Amino acid sequence: MAHAPSRPVDTGPADTGRPAAPRANALVAVLAFGGIVVSLMQTLVIPIVPELPRLLNAPASDTAWAVTATLLAAAVATPMTGRLGDMYGKRRMLLISLVMLVAGSVTAALSDSLTPMIAGRALQGLASGVIPLGISIMRDELPAERLGSATALMSASLGVGGALGLPAAALIADNFDWHALFWVSAALSVVALVLVPALVPESEVLTGGRFDLVGGIGMAAGLVSLLLAISKGGDWGWGSGTTLGLFAAAVVVLLAWGWWELRVREPLVDLRTTARRQVLVTNLASIAVGFAMFAMSLVIPQLLQLPEATGYGLGKSLLVAGLTMAPSGLVMMATAPVSAALSKAKGPKTTLMVGALVVAGGYGLNIVLMSELWHFVLVTCVIGAGIGFTYGSMPALIMSAVPASETGAANSLNTLMRSIGTSTASAVAGVILAQLTTDFGGTPLPSQDGFKVVLAIGAGAALLAFAVASFIPRQRGWRVEGGVAQVAEAGAA
Repeated sequence: MAHAPSRPVDTGPADTGRPAAPRANALVAVLAFGGIVVSLMQTLVIPIVPELPRLLNAPASDTAWAVTATLLAAAVATPMTGRLGDMYGKRRMLLISLVMLVAGSVTAALSDSLTPMIAGRALQGLASGVIPLGISIMRDELPAERLGSATALMSASLGVGGALGLPAAALIADNFDWHALFWVSAALSVVALVLVPALVPESEVLTGGRFDLVGGIGMAAGLVSLLLAISKGGDWGWGSGTTLGLFAAAVVVLLAWGWWELRVREPLVDLRTTARRQVLVTNLASIAVGFAMFAMSLVIPQLLQLPEATGYGLGKSLLVAGLTMAPSGLVMMATAPVSAALSKAKGPKTTLMVGALVVAGGYGLNIVLMSELWHFVLVTCVIGAGIGFTYGSMPALIMSAVPASETGAANSLNTLMRSIGTSTASAVAGVILAQLTTDFGGTPLPSQDGFKVVLAIGAGAALLAFAVASFIPRQRGWRVEGGVAQVAEAGAA
């Protein structure tokens, strides 16, 4: 699979080519801020989802597309922006992604009907490549001693934004017109859009070449079919012709896409690199971790908001539920340097495995502790710490196994794997909670046993991630090679 050679930074004899410490700090801060802003869109609409049919004068089955459109757009855009960043410039694609976020936020803010809302949410989804692009820029620009903690923070920003976004969105929705949610998103996106060109340099590590348009169309069609079946199967019926047809189409299209990618000169995704043991196993573990992370977001807010009369609900408001989840985001941020230190000392494989065990332990705690508000704060913090470790280790594992010229595409694919895990968690939890119900005044509500089953499955997903990660080749700390910080392998791939 021939690629145009990458062009490393020409630093000269007296210059390392890396930014000085204050500028490096600014670069990390700006990229992490951009990642948090993009991840906010995950929870931005949660407070108004029940009200969307009334606000947009449309049936609930149609307004659900305000969530689904973002998911599908993100799945399509993330791997493509990563590859385009490798080819034509990571900062350039970062700016284009932020422009999409601004455009989507403004479109949604100006909408009063379904079509512009879905269009705006889809545009927001197209910005999802910001986090993997930011990680790739860090690899190109930061000194080796800063790379571990910086990429851990950038990777964790996906969870941080989601956790902090829920209480903020609930507060805005309770006190202002719902359009303010999107105006705030637009304002934050503009701030990121101004800061990036001022403080983030354009990487000179480029592959050039031609974009694999056929591969892009094939991947988009396959992923949309797969994720549409997963996300809407519960509404359409898992045995319906539409759902089964989409699953079948996804299998056929993705197999054909894989055949094409192995034969084209400049593929969208280098499947031979992706098939390397370290990359493949890390991506498989990422699906399980994404599943485990999202199970918490599906169960805990519901338990907090169900009426106390059920015997297991706490009867809290959405704002209180969001504030209960918020500390987990802060814990994810706080664990980034700890994750990096553990990866440096023992290797990112160990960090991933430790994080998976911590997540499983958090779910185990939640099964027995779910009667007091502080129980949920404790549980979300434990799970958040585990997620911080797992998310911090993944970029290190991916970047140590791929050439510098392919980090954008490789990190984007890893982010996509996590998204597939979260989408699957949503579907599985939806089926379980719809089946295990209790009657509450003539209204079926998810039962306590139903929630415990989902928590147990979340713990099982984390343990599966631990088991899968054990097959990753052994690592031994950071080294510098070709001007790029990498992780040295002690085991063969």
